[in-house]
Amino acid sequence: MPREERCRILIVGAGPAGIAAAWAAAETVDSVVVLDDNPAPGGQIWRGEENRWTARLRGCGAHVWNGTQAIAVLDGGSLLAARDGEPLVFRFERLIIATGARELFLPFPGWTMPGVTGAGGLQALVHGGLPIAGKRIVVAGSGPLLLAVAAHLAKRGAIIQAIAEQVPLRNLVRFAAQLWRVPGKLAQALDLQWTLRGVPHLKEAWPLAAHGDDRLKEVTLRTRTGVRRFACDYLACGFGLIPNTELAALAGCDLRGGFVEVDEWQQTTARDVLCSGEPTGIGGVDRSVVEGRIAGYVAAGRRNVAEKLFGERRRVHAFSAALARCFALRDELRHLADDETIVCRCEDVKLKNAVEYRSARAARLHGRCGMGACQGRICGPALQFMLDWADPSGRARPPLFPATMTTLAAVVEEESTHV
Repeated sequence: MPREERCRILIVGAGPAGIAAAWAAAETVDSVVVLDDNPAPGGQIWRGEENRWTARLRGCGAHVWNGTQAIAVLDGGSLLAARDGEPLVFRFERLIIATGARELFLPFPGWTMPGVTGAGGLQALVHGGLPIAGKRIVVAGSGPLLLAVAAHLAKRGAIIQAIAEQVPLRNLVRFAAQLWRVPGKLAQALDLQWTLRGVPHLKEAWPLAAHGDDRLKEVTLRTRTGVRRFACDYLACGFGLIPNTELAALAGCDLRGGFVEVDEWQQTTARDVLCSGEPTGIGGVDRSVVEGRIAGYVAAGRRNVAEKLFGERRRVHAFSAALARCFALRDELRHLADDETIVCRCEDVKLKNAVEYRSARAARLHGRCGMGACQGRICGPALQFMLDWADPSGRARPPLFPATMTTLAAVVEEESTHV
């Protein structure tokens, strides 16, 4: 039998939303557990760095399980997880899902070449010790993350050759005009602009191809003034974020528009399951923190305290809506890949083979697209955008991540006890 842990509130994800939820819940409840697959709390945005929220998590009394992956949701208020190959079953009274988001990659010729990375992915590698000083970098895609990544790399000695943003200048001007309503965001934007002074910031620009032999040497960008080539060592590319909704789908939560559906209390359509942060809508740290706090207080039975945060949540939701309008992806990006471009990196499926199918399900069953280790997390959203396939996020199946036979056998053992 797998090792068993019991708690009143189980939180999956130790990013901003999960940390805020744990801190709020632990004010009242003395049995709060947080699971996260990273080696330290902080999620993709903080990456284990010390700040007031990670300090709050450390001091609130919640029990944090780092390096632990959620594998499946079981019957009877239980979740199967794995840590260092060991199966674990967590029994809970309430579950808070705070699984964050991942980057959206759009395939183009050369995108699988060494040196082409995700924008946040390159930032994470630098956090982990990748030497970046003196390296030439092009940052391309869409969204505020591009500026944040470019500034982070520049502060560590990288040479930013260009920042290519796919939206037109008028969108950015309209968006910037609203930042005065969110003073913290305005200050962040001004700081980023100062750090990146002198760096070409191209509007209505996007990558057409990456060039090199055994690794990246150049990138071709489509710009308003024509096609331009930039020599570079890295291309950091990201076209926004995709919410991690697979666990919520396994837990029986309804999705709407690709996001987990929640009510004013952050309660999902599944009983005793709440959700906060990017799975409910892309909106950055502020949205994740306030939703996490509300979910934590509600799970702990303190709705009166949670309700006091509704005004703050309305403000950050308004910012999220403005963000979505400004950085909506343009139609030209649907056609970056040519017939020979690999669109599923795990199974080496080319675009010319994927277009034969009308859905992600058909492509998986007949063409192995999405059948690799990432289980379609990379190619699925890209092909949904490129080929107008239906959103596959609500059809997640266990295991959520590759698991050992010992861990999968624990599912059988657990289910047999409920027969």
